Amino acid sequence: MTTEQQTTRASKAQAAPGGGSPRAAARPGTAPLVGRIPVLGVEPTVDAGRWPATAVPGELVPVRATVFREGHDAVAATAVLVRPDGTDGPSVRMTLVNKGTDAYAAVLVPDAEGDWGLRVEGWSDPYGTWDHDATIKVEAGVDVALMLEEGARLLERAAAQPGRAAADAEVLGAAANSLRDTSRGDHERLDAGRTPQVREVLDRLPLRDLVSPSQTYPLRVERRLAAFSAWYEFFPRSEGARYDEEAGRWVSGTFRTAAERLPAIADMGFDIAYLTPVHPIGRINRKGPNNSLTAGPEDPGSPYAIGAAEGGHDAIHPDLGTFEDFDFFVARAREAGLEVALDLALQCAPDHPWVAEHPEWFTTRADGTIAYAENPPKKYQDIYPLNFDNDPAGIYAEVKRVVDVWISHGVTLFRVDNPHTKPVEFWEWLIAEVAREHPEVVWLSEAFTRPAMMHTLAKVGFQQSYSYFAWRNAAWEVREYVEQLTSESAHYMRPSFWPTTHDILTPTMQYGGPPVFKLRAVLAALLSPSWGIYSGYELVEHAARPGAEEQLDNEKYQYRPRDWARAEAEGWSLAPYLKRLNEVRRAHPALQQLRGTVFHASDDENVLCFSRRRVDPDGTEDLVLVVVNLDPHATRETTVHLDMAALGRQWWDRFTVTDELTGATYEWGEHDYVRLDPYTQPAHVFTVRSS
Repeated sequence: MTTEQQTTRASKAQAAPGGGSPRAAARPGTAPLVGRIPVLGVEPTVDAGRWPATAVPGELVPVRATVFREGHDAVAATAVLVRPDGTDGPSVRMTLVNKGTDAYAAVLVPDAEGDWGLRVEGWSDPYGTWDHDATIKVEAGVDVALMLEEGARLLERAAAQPGRAAADAEVLGAAANSLRDTSRGDHERLDAGRTPQVREVLDRLPLRDLVSPSQTYPLRVERRLAAFSAWYEFFPRSEGARYDEEAGRWVSGTFRTAAERLPAIADMGFDIAYLTPVHPIGRINRKGPNNSLTAGPEDPGSPYAIGAAEGGHDAIHPDLGTFEDFDFFVARAREAGLEVALDLALQCAPDHPWVAEHPEWFTTRADGTIAYAENPPKKYQDIYPLNFDNDPAGIYAEVKRVVDVWISHGVTLFRVDNPHTKPVEFWEWLIAEVAREHPEVVWLSEAFTRPAMMHTLAKVGFQQSYSYFAWRNAAWEVREYVEQLTSESAHYMRPSFWPTTHDILTPTMQYGGPPVFKLRAVLAALLSPSWGIYSGYELVEHAARPGAEEQLDNEKYQYRPRDWARAEAEGWSLAPYLKRLNEVRRAHPALQQLRGTVFHASDDENVLCFSRRRVDPDGTEDLVLVVVNLDPHATRETTVHLDMAALGRQWWDRFTVTDELTGATYEWGEHDYVRLDPYTQPAHVFTVRSS
């Protein structure tokens, strides 16, 4: 078939309805299921493109597809990014990674925020076909002259391609001449058409016939903080709170006293100062200390019981200050390099203004009372949940108005309390509406629930999600969970790892002392690009309320000022350790992406070993190797066995590792001895370089 015939054939195929084959076009009203070169199973996609996959600028986006064709001619594939303006952006030829399954893979790197697209193009590779056939036939002495002439014409055609650099065209032209040079031997002529120089030129701009693009799938590229972030949670009322002996009551901290904590948070390397709700707190059914049903007249109540005579979700608790004071807090945060996140808890105290103004927004029981929140056996008598089915339009509009209020005062992230108890379609609408005007806003889902709900919340727009990390403690549990997160849902769900929260203090954290707080911080900070701690983690606060997995004297129900200066002065704060972990995270691109985690074997199941490797398209490598003693009570000695191929090394290679926590260096190879004392050194965090 001539070049002109091939071009005509391709154009006819593209002219068919849906860009498909004449056979499909012959059936009116139908669309082709495959192109001329079938391209199937494109990844990353979310529910066949119903929602966008997600990335951030500079992230390595792994692309996979199944590409094949009939017969024996060579086939190839190209992965293409489509820029937000609709033009083609970076593209790369894909690599055949499994010949038996026709699986192709590549890595693309978006370079800016926006709504991008992604497609895979399958195509017939005429040079690859000729290379394969000519090698066999010339060796067998079959059709030698014909094969060499076909090769020469192929290279001449390639040299004349639009966009071909003059120097590259010269290389191809010279090779074509050599293929026709009868003064040379047959094998020498053949080799002239298969030189590394010829292959390099055709790799840069290959000959592509019968190009068959997949559909373009959406890829949302969000700002870096959506994927890589370190959260610090605290109750602003506790910062600066004091007990007034003369008055016999507590005095709340304010936004201005809370702002004094911001430099320390930033110094530890956190990006986000996350505030629990700051609104007026209901007085009806107010909870007392440790979630007791009886509150004293001076008990502050739970900030999650939102709303009182002073206002609701768009108001500030008078004890904390005014909006002017809140603006002061946000300004001080920005000066420290921090962004401010606010808890969005869509629930109401019985005396919230909405209850009187919009009783239809709640569920009324048979006895005429409004139903309070329950999660049996837990009861929240101080909270009324919203019912989104009675007046969805009204609730949607009001919540959007409330969110806009806080964005206008500098809030750029929302940690959403229990989003799984509200309709998913509401979140899809709200996040999309906010993104139209404020694409910088990031949403963190606090949904400890079934996987289907957690995953769907991520699909509809939540950039980050709380995870079950807190309850994954044994080595096998951590491995299984992380491997699931980094494979099944990595292109749309970004887990955030929190060792504790104001509601969660697992038995492991209750009884492990400082070593468990250190080792869990290592795992959270280095296994997940997004992680966070709750204030007091630095002080190893671990006393639990009997029979519950939560703090004794829970800060949700009372003031909890902390003596930060004393802890620093006496050297029992973990702040320096947390700071170093955040420094390591920022220094290593490999730790800023979810994918690329590989677990390595250990002779002791109490020692967990994993690596994170990133190789950029230009060949730059960043490799971090982490070994953690999961036993907070005993020193562990063992041998770890490294998967050298996963590290990009040969089994016999030796390399130098430098511990980022201590500065010590070692020579390592495939099998290595480790000794980790949980009190002095519960983990190694190695930077790896070849010897």
